Amino acid sequence: MKCETCFRECELRDGQVGWCKARMNVNGKIVDRNYGKISSAALDPIEKKPLHDFHPGSMILSVGSYGCNLACPFCQNHEIAQEDLDARCETITPEELVEKAVELVPYGNIGIAFTYNEPMMSWEFIRDTGKLAKEKGLKVVVVTNGSASLKALDEVLPYVDAFNIDLKGFTQEYYQYLSGDLETVKRFIERAASKADVEITTLVVPHKNDSDEEIENLAKFIASIDPNIPLHLTRYFPRWKEKEAPTSIESLKHLKEIAKKYLRRVYLGNV
Repeated sequence: MKCETCFRECELRDGQVGWCKARMNVNGKIVDRNYGKISSAALDPIEKKPLHDFHPGSMILSVGSYGCNLACPFCQNHEIAQEDLDARCETITPEELVEKAVELVPYGNIGIAFTYNEPMMSWEFIRDTGKLAKEKGLKVVVVTNGSASLKALDEVLPYVDAFNIDLKGFTQEYYQYLSGDLETVKRFIERAASKADVEITTLVVPHKNDSDEEIENLAKFIASIDPNIPLHLTRYFPRWKEKEAPTSIESLKHLKEIAKKYLRRVYLGNV
């Protein structure tokens, strides 16, 4: 049976787990085997997502599970995103998670952010929790690589207030390096921006996606949707398998000026 959650469209036999480690064929139905399974949780500043223009100064209950449908060599959360942690997670229901979020409102919490691994691999949990969160007046945020199908995105869109979406580069060659697909992400961004607040993050990796031409084309694409969409150009540091030296501050500042020719809100991250 075909999984339709992302561009991979894994064909899964009964009992077989998909490439992302998060989806599985169970009795002829594709399900998210990590539904409600939490590996990480924290009350984070909203700016850490990063969201710059969405309720600045607030906090948000951030939760992650395990699994991802990309294999970025520089993944900073590879311990959960690239591992099968099914037996090591705590399980929580949507009702319990929303209740916890409400309890944290006096501490500045505005809602729930699905983050850390790739949350769209468990879109059912986002949808079910999001419905309940909206009933309680909570905000719902998804931090994603944008490599999910429009079918999966449409399931959660009615319940999500804001996305931070990784647009990791702007060539298919670079996305192949990450085991991804650029066109899938472009479609995801276009659809998400039509219904919710969207901010874009691009991790700038030296000698990989840091050419003037690539950042200019990336900024032009975002501007074609809405020049007010914020773009975060984020400094890379060596992580996991990627050993390239950190991005220079001078390079980030230079690329920011290029992006600002097309976008009104460009921010630097990890500086």
